Amino acid sequence: MKAGFYQFNPTFSKKDKNLKMVMSVLDGADLDLLVLPEFFATGYQFTSKDEVAELSEEIPDGSTTESLSKLSRKKGFYIVAGLPERDGDNFFNSAILTGPDGFMGVYRKTHLYFEEKLYFSPGDTGFKVWDTKIGRIGIMICFDWFFPESMRALALLGADIIGHPSNLVLPYCPYSMPVRCLENRVYAITANRIGEESRKEGQSLKFIGQSQIVSPEGKILIKASEEDEDLLVAEFDPEMARNKSLNSLNNIFDDRRPEMYFLNNNPPSPPFRKGGRGGD
Repeated sequence: MKAGFYQFNPTFSKKDKNLKMVMSVLDGADLDLLVLPEFFATGYQFTSKDEVAELSEEIPDGSTTESLSKLSRKKGFYIVAGLPERDGDNFFNSAILTGPDGFMGVYRKTHLYFEEKLYFSPGDTGFKVWDTKIGRIGIMICFDWFFPESMRALALLGADIIGHPSNLVLPYCPYSMPVRCLENRVYAITANRIGEESRKEGQSLKFIGQSQIVSPEGKILIKASEEDEDLLVAEFDPEMARNKSLNSLNNIFDDRRPEMYFLNNNPPSPPFRKGGRGGD
């Protein structure tokens, strides 16, 4: 299969402009799966709940989801893309999956980063995997990567490929995703953005780019630069992600011992606590 990402610099609040840019770039694209960044059509640095309310959309009835669903049907490929979602009086940092038959589902971000906590509710969908014609596709969003449980949950649910819409500002993710993929034997497509947003005085967010596709062996198949707009595509066999064996005697899932991780089903106490070390 051919899978790719589009790394670019969205203009804050200009949804029509950002969508047109995506549509133009993808018009001649030859691929099976595309991942777009987190909040790809709106920009990232909100300054108030009013802005969030103005730019968020219902899913699947909002214009962004409808546009991507139409594109998927027209081109016959799958798209994973991040956008702010409105559900009644609640707002979520969400990502959708569309395919040749249109809208397929939504995932709401589990682990909110920094000021996302001021404007969005923690995700309530749990991690999800969709069985498609090209493989089993799971989704996580940006800061979710920081928690090993995210990719492990998706892998245990059967994901072959993890779409990872992102707006990364910390430097760690590009170096860590090969380990995440290796320890779970899955593919991951991290679609980050580039550019900078300085919509709050004294608080500038510079996005690190470096979108990449990583294999179940922890190899970087393709990687973008820190600053350039890029549509990059790699070819790989998603079936490779279904082999969890390292050798004739070790299988990373069969060798798991969950009963030892949480003795008597009780999570261990944190080793460090405010005021002293655990056990003090």
